[in-house]
Amino acid sequence: MIMTGTDHHIAGLGNLIEWTNISGQNGPKGSQMSTAPQRGMPGYEGYLNERVVALPELLRDAGYHTVMAGKWHLGLTPARSPYKRGFERSFAHLPACSNHYGYEPQLEDPDEPPTFLEASYIALHMEDDHYVKKLPDGWYSSNGYGDKMLEYLKDWHEKKDGRPFFAYLPFTAPHWPLQAPREYIDHYRGVYDEGPDVLREKRLQRLKDLGMIPQDVKPHPVVADEVKEWKDYTPEEKKKSCTAMEVYAGMVECIDANVGKVIDYLESIGELDNTFVCFMSDNGAEGAAYEAYPMVQSGVIPHLQKYYDNSIENLGNANSFIWYGPRWAQAATAPSRLYKAYTTEGGVRVPFVVKFPKNVEVAEHAKGITDQFATVMDLAPTILEMAGVSHPAPTYQGREVVPMRGKSFYPWATGKADRIHEKDFIQGWETCGRAALRYGDWKIVYIPKPKGPERWQLYNLATDPGEVDDLAEKEPERLKQLLKLWDRYVIETGVIPLNPDLGEFIEATEAQMPENAWMEYDYWKKGARDEPEKFMRKPPRFQRVVKQF
Repeated sequence: MIMTGTDHHIAGLGNLIEWTNISGQNGPKGSQMSTAPQRGMPGYEGYLNERVVALPELLRDAGYHTVMAGKWHLGLTPARSPYKRGFERSFAHLPACSNHYGYEPQLEDPDEPPTFLEASYIALHMEDDHYVKKLPDGWYSSNGYGDKMLEYLKDWHEKKDGRPFFAYLPFTAPHWPLQAPREYIDHYRGVYDEGPDVLREKRLQRLKDLGMIPQDVKPHPVVADEVKEWKDYTPEEKKKSCTAMEVYAGMVECIDANVGKVIDYLESIGELDNTFVCFMSDNGAEGAAYEAYPMVQSGVIPHLQKYYDNSIENLGNANSFIWYGPRWAQAATAPSRLYKAYTTEGGVRVPFVVKFPKNVEVAEHAKGITDQFATVMDLAPTILEMAGVSHPAPTYQGREVVPMRGKSFYPWATGKADRIHEKDFIQGWETCGRAALRYGDWKIVYIPKPKGPERWQLYNLATDPGEVDDLAEKEPERLKQLLKLWDRYVIETGVIPLNPDLGEFIEATEAQMPENAWMEYDYWKKGARDEPEKFMRKPPRFQRVVKQF
């Protein structure tokens, strides 16, 4: 969405390919959902598909020097790389996540990495058009990406080719495994010892003090049935949990330091005042209690116990492997409901910070903190408008491409419009069978069991930002109206429902039933990085016939 300005179901990432590839990858205890119906379907390829044109392709064509360093997660093969989608220079982390130090334990025969972990620990990178055989000595992800970005910018500046630049710096931190350099972790020793419940209350009060939420806001209750109440933790469990949060905070500060060194460099060469800078999170806090996932309990936990050192004093180091769970996550997302991977506000609402070039006169209503609704799809059209570049839909380089669904926020930021989107805008979300649609201030939400009631709920976000008071029974006509809009969203974007409640349910065919056969490169297998082509496949691609809505 950030690269294309359109919905992820159109662009090829309708679901994370890791979740589509194996049912249960995102399945907490009590969930029964199969992702098989999505396999091989249009919009679920697991890479940036040919139906879209990427932002760096358009900017490169328009005369920009395009560079990136950091997480790609839009394809694993050279044909799907940033280099092929418009970045002249790129140092790209290809998987969803990995060890931040590039550490890999040496497994004993016949041990293999367990399902779930196999695509989550190897730091697979490409630089430009080739795989990186060995990461630089002393590698830590955030520092490495910051250093690479500086290298690319310095090279651009010293060559004096006169072109403007477009730079993309997406960090893999603070994704699990939680790991950070010791000098950053040490800044937070003891800071979180009161636990997640106290932290949540402090953060809620701070949001009120800043005027960011109403004084009488009703926060959504913490949903964390799969883990114990904080009061029931043993002293050692509390210490370990608080240390995990310290590591997380260290990861965030390390990101800040690396953003800072890039900003400082631009200022030193006189380019900062001429540069549009934005910083955002990609989703709500990660709250999964993976230790309660059946798939993790059976294979991953014994593997971690054998090959990693998760003692308290070692947490955050290269050979530790931890996450922090739902209570800390909901301290971060309060007053919102739930967290990452859910279509509630805690999963989809994130902060966005922007600095315009000095020559842009920013309207008063766009200064400071605003609650104007915007989506990540709005970023590409905004950048293209500022660069004076038109989107080429319906064709690009001889192939059909879709237009952007996002809307530029530049007119609003400069005072030429009162709003970014019309008051009664329509916006849908769906991932892994969790769904939502917003129509102005009204929102319907569908959360399967065990985290939700597995039926559509209705909320008025203007009065209930925490999604606490379900109005579905009190407002049946409004619910019906939003459900019709949901059906339209499904048709327009190609959502493959994983539950009959979300639309016309399509049973998986026999060809879609194989598990772990839908990623283009099994890079975790023995010998795969020495001879990549032997471990690549072309998964089948099916067609979907939809009726006109």
